[in-house]
Parts: sequence; structure tokens; C-alpha cells
Amino acid sequence: MVNILVKEGDSIQKAQAIIELETGKAVAPIPATSAGTVTKIIVSVGDKISVGQAILTVEGGAASPAPAQPVAAGAVAAPAPRPARLAMAVRPETREETVVEAAEPEEDLSGPEPASSPTIRRLARELGINLRKIRGSAGGGRIVMSDVRGYVERLQRQAAQPRGGGAVAKTAAAPVDYSKWGQIARKPMTTLRKMIAQHMSDSWAAVPRVTQFDEADITALNDLRKKYAEVYDKKGARLTLTTFVLKVVAGALKRHPVINTSVDTAAGEVIYKEYYNIGIAVDTEQGLIVPVLRNADQKDMFMLSKELNDMAAKTRDRKIALEELQGGTFTLSNQGGIGGGHFTPVINLPETAILGLGRGAMKAVVRGGKIEPRLMLPLALSYDHRVIDGGAAVRFMIDLVQGFENFDEKQLG
Repeated sequence: MVNILVKEGDSIQKAQAIIELETGKAVAPIPATSAGTVTKIIVSVGDKISVGQAILTVEGGAASPAPAQPVAAGAVAAPAPRPARLAMAVRPETREETVVEAAEPEEDLSGPEPASSPTIRRLARELGINLRKIRGSAGGGRIVMSDVRGYVERLQRQAAQPRGGGAVAKTAAAPVDYSKWGQIARKPMTTLRKMIAQHMSDSWAAVPRVTQFDEADITALNDLRKKYAEVYDKKGARLTLTTFVLKVVAGALKRHPVINTSVDTAAGEVIYKEYYNIGIAVDTEQGLIVPVLRNADQKDMFMLSKELNDMAAKTRDRKIALEELQGGTFTLSNQGGIGGGHFTPVINLPETAILGLGRGAMKAVVRGGKIEPRLMLPLALSYDHRVIDGGAAVRFMIDLVQGFENFDEKQLG
């Protein structure tokens, strides 16, 4: 739990947000299940909360009598004739479902998929999961989110188990007493940091990657940014280099569809996406979070600037919704703002490519036989070599460079 939004003595309304829980990379508000006055807060910031656990007690007045039945799993009502007092608990639908270990069935995997919701099917496609391998726990064998989660966690546990080479396995598993060399401090990994670590490890283990480097001359583009910056500020949007990158990348992705793909390993297929949702890696105090700017190809420069600014602010304040972190087709990671140069970004699965941007630097460049000072932008494209060949990556990168160096001023409005 990351925040408590009420205090003892406060009057609250039904459905009012009372706490905020960290669910994956997003922070979700948990609503009150009844109106009344808060008499006791049972939990504290930093606590791990499970479904049905009591959060706080509420004493209702004449205007909000206690319901005949408990308001939520684990809720407790005091007997009459005392004022109604109840304990609010986390509703199951606002938290992750209880994990159910999903055994892999042995039946024919070529048959029809078992029943599941559109959300489950979309998630399975993005993760490359064959739903026929999951046994559903709901009525009629229907697959729910807890079944998918249980299946993925079982695969992760299997992947983490040592496979031969006993000496190596023992070395990796043996704890190290770092304190024998000096003073140390231990801090628990946050839920977000654990998810980042797992996601990066999965990408590194699963994807044979190549990183293609280049530089783009953004001298003229930066002059355009300075020329129109004040105009955009007056309209309520901040014009940054990333806005230009979004516009150029969206156009290049349409011309190079193989860069805008995912791999369905279960079906042995490459999924070509005809929408262009670009993730933006945002550096926050809690860790790296990647919100998704949807349909970037359909938006003008002002709309891109406004949405980018709003999205970054929401992400840093941990007000970004879980659905705003999903559905990306390509990711940008810009280290230029904090002074980074060349680096090799890790592919954000289930995407197949990511573009890293460094800090623009003035360099001596030969132009028309003369040496000129030019502002050069480092570019690094990491791509999944299972799908994207070197030639395709180079052509995409050349297209990007030309897009930066020949940006059409008319697009700035």
C-alpha cells in the first residue's frame, strides 16, 4: 500500500477512494464500501494487503444505517441497537485474483481455444501464450486471469530451477555475507522494482538482440523547436525533442511494418500490428515506468505534445492507470534529458524493437567539403533478430535519420 487518503474522524461517502494500492506498475484507488465516519484505521503505508483484509472501521449515522448483509468479504457489522460499525475490506474485484496453480493439460493443443474473455485472449496473444495449455478454473473450464497468472508463475519457477552443472547452481544459490568486508544497509525491493527486474530478465533471456547505432543531425530541427516553443507554451503544451521523435517514429513504423510486430511463439506466427501505440520510458523515483501514447500516427504535433506532457506528469505522480501501460507496439527511451549518450536499450516485450536516444552534442561535421559545427543526436535501435533482419533495421534507421534531418515545418501548424 502506498497511500492512505483518509484519517480517523473523517466523514466518507460510499465509493470514495480511501487508500491507494500498488498493483504492478500502476497505483489503483480502493473505494469505500459504505458511508460513515472513520473510527479506526487498521492498516499502514507500506503494508501488503490481501483480498478480504480489513482496512478501517466506519461508524454510520442515521442517514446511512448498516446494511443487513456485510458490505464486502471480511466486513463485520456491530449488533443493534448500537450505531452501525463495520470494517471495510479490499473488494476482490479491486485486487489481483487469488493465484490458482494451472496444470498444463495433455489434450490435443490444436483444438479450439477454451472459453475466456477478450481481455484474456488479447493478453495471451501479447505474451505468446497458448491458452490450450491452461486449465480454466471457472465454470465450464473458462479461463480467468488467476489461471493465466498461475501458469506464467509456474513457468517462471521452472525456468529458475537449476539445470545440471551442479557447481554453477550452488554458487549462484549460495548467500553472500557482504558485511564481512564493511558496513552495509539492506532495503527491500518494491513491487515495482521486482516487476522491472523480472521483465528485463525475461527479455534478456528470450530475445536474441542486436543494437544498431547511428547519429542524426538535428541542428535545423532544434531551431524549429526553439522557434515554435513559445507558441506551444501559450496553447498549453510544451514542445520537446520527444514530440518530434514521436512524429518521425510513427511515420517510419508505417513504412517499415516489421518493426511494429510481436512474436506468437506458441502459434509460430509474427503479429503485424496496424496501429501505432508508442511507449515512453519515464524515469520516476520508484523506477522506470512505460506509459503508452496511443495512435501516435493519427495526431498532430500539438496533440502529441499535450498528451506527452500530461502522460509524463501522471506517471511521475503514480496516477497512471494500468490500461495506460498496456498495448504498446514500440518503445522510446530518451536518456538525453539527464545527460546520457550511447547505450543499448533492452527490448520491452512483447514488442520487437526499442529506440534509445542520447544527449544531442555539438560536433565538427564535414558538409559540402567544409567542417561545420552541427548538433548530432545519438540513436540506438535494439531489435529482436528472430523477426527483424539487419537490413530491415538499417533501412528503418536511415528513414529515421532522414526524418529528423528533413522535418517538414508545416507539421508544426
